[in-house]
Amino acid sequence: MVRNVHTREVGRDPHWFAREMGRVAEPDSQLWPTDSWPPMVLDRRLAVGAAGGHSAIRYLVSEYEPGRRLTFRFDPEIGISGTHTFELLPAAEPGRTVLRHEVAADLSGSARLLWPIVIRWLHDALVEDLMDRAEFDADALPPVGSRWSPWVRILRRVRKTSGNRAEVRA
Repeated sequence: MVRNVHTREVGRDPHWFAREMGRVAEPDSQLWPTDSWPPMVLDRRLAVGAAGGHSAIRYLVSEYEPGRRLTFRFDPEIGISGTHTFELLPAAEPGRTVLRHEVAADLSGSARLLWPIVIRWLHDALVEDLMDRAEFDADALPPVGSRWSPWVRILRRVRKTSGNRAEVRA
């Protein structure tokens, strides 16, 4: 069982998050880091039942409470069976919000090997980049890949030189 959690308290009010979470799969999303990662693409507007993913990761929107919670159920065909969820939680201080992301899944097939070596590292970097975008204004984004480990940099380089075959599941 994989359980992977990221949280960050940011100086954004819940209304900003409600709007931006609802646009996470749109090309001009302020949350999804399309400047560094493959875009999230859905077959229709964000709603329960919308299908899509990013790179080789496929999923379906299984729960959507605007401004509170967004859950995707992985397509088990990719070897990951479970969910990844974004939640907005109240912070102790007014005008601040806690953004939480959790993967809770079982792995099968090649994903058992790929998760610890490749997927987890790229996933963590992507989620941290998304949280950076939530934390910083569009005009003051941190440097692209400011938190990427040397391993993530190597994996991204391999992906670029190998083309789509190595567009590793982030």
